[in-house]
Amino acid sequence: MKSDFIKEMCNLIYENNFISNELYDELDVKRGLRNKNGTGVLVGLTKIGSVQGYSVQEGKKIPEKGRLYYRGFLIEDILKEFGEERFFSFEKTMFLLLFGKIPTNFELKMFNSTLKEYRTLPDEFIENFILRQPSKDIMNQLQRTVLCLYSIDSNPDDTSLENLINQALHLIAKFPSLLVYSYHAVNHKHFNQSFIIHNPIEEYSIAQNILHMLRPDSSFTDSEAEILDLILLIHAEHGGGNNSTFTSHVVSSTGTDTYSSVSASIGSLKGPLHGGANSMVSNMIEDIKKNCNYTDETFLKEYIRKIFMGEVFDKSGKIYGMGHAVYTISDPRAVILKKKAYELAKEKGQLEEFELFINVEKLTKEVGKELKGENFEICANVDLYSGFVYKLLNIPKNIFTPLFALARIASWNAHRIEQITSDRRIIRPAYKAVDANGKLLT
Repeated sequence: MKSDFIKEMCNLIYENNFISNELYDELDVKRGLRNKNGTGVLVGLTKIGSVQGYSVQEGKKIPEKGRLYYRGFLIEDILKEFGEERFFSFEKTMFLLLFGKIPTNFELKMFNSTLKEYRTLPDEFIENFILRQPSKDIMNQLQRTVLCLYSIDSNPDDTSLENLINQALHLIAKFPSLLVYSYHAVNHKHFNQSFIIHNPIEEYSIAQNILHMLRPDSSFTDSEAEILDLILLIHAEHGGGNNSTFTSHVVSSTGTDTYSSVSASIGSLKGPLHGGANSMVSNMIEDIKKNCNYTDETFLKEYIRKIFMGEVFDKSGKIYGMGHAVYTISDPRAVILKKKAYELAKEKGQLEEFELFINVEKLTKEVGKELKGENFEICANVDLYSGFVYKLLNIPKNIFTPLFALARIASWNAHRIEQITSDRRIIRPAYKAVDANGKLLT
């Protein structure tokens, strides 16, 4: 039987691919490009963004309050700077990431005018590449449609700076339609939902157009558009070392085209250990509500302990939405979004569910210290609250991660441009070969 053969082959793979932990330690292999103290291995330089959550003293990580910089500006200062801009803060942020400065009113007007000009997708592209045979997974669908944009670009392989900027602006402008049309196509094909397409409105911001195109009646409130604009802003950049952005650097270093690079970054972000974590938070919360008296902190704490121990939910031992590779004491994005989540929950009468998220954050910290010692630090990351806010905005769960991708389009392109203009060497780390007996080949 074919299934028996596949199982046999699985056993062969396990047998012939196992490498002992001792050999990794002996050769000081930086697994996950991490040092032994958990810090990232330095592999590049960037002017675009910076993530800081600890200092290193005598080789030890010292936890610190999290800080996130876009082009040298703290995220909190960017929010103050853009505070009076109700709907276009995300557009200002993308300009900052791409070009290294806060735009003047004239520069922002020209930037938005260019995006409006580039926004339209040809009818035949929508018909041939989005509506026909859509994937069940929207992130997979987005990868495919981005790759297909290559076919309508008259100069797709040109890596001159002018062309890279032009391609970046085309992708930023078209991505909201790619996302929402893919969502509707997937739902119509695989889930028998009505198929409705609304064209983007010229004067709308990206956040406004997403809500306009997504909803059957195209209606949304100003406060909903403002909050979505904020979510896109705080997801827009996260340094050069996060997996999907590092993917942009790696793939771009080969000299390949923009569409291949962005598609690869989308594939990276799809993973449940990266951008897909926001959907896993929602799944975990639903599991808690189903299997635990979550309004009683004693029962909730015990259930969180079981998740931590890998006994329930997906048995991974992960509390999704808690913990981060860099942030230790706090994730500034989560701090910002937590305040907005409270305001929105209060407005929509969902404070009881908001309280559940607050308690998950608090009790996970308590359980972590009980299981791993008083020095154990874990903080809520942005994923804990982003899914909840999306839910309050009536945004379907299967586009949580695609919206994350939309937020990162400008950043991925900024890092791609930085890689091509600053470091033209192909990224090529070393691997040591091991023989069939698990011994190092010399």
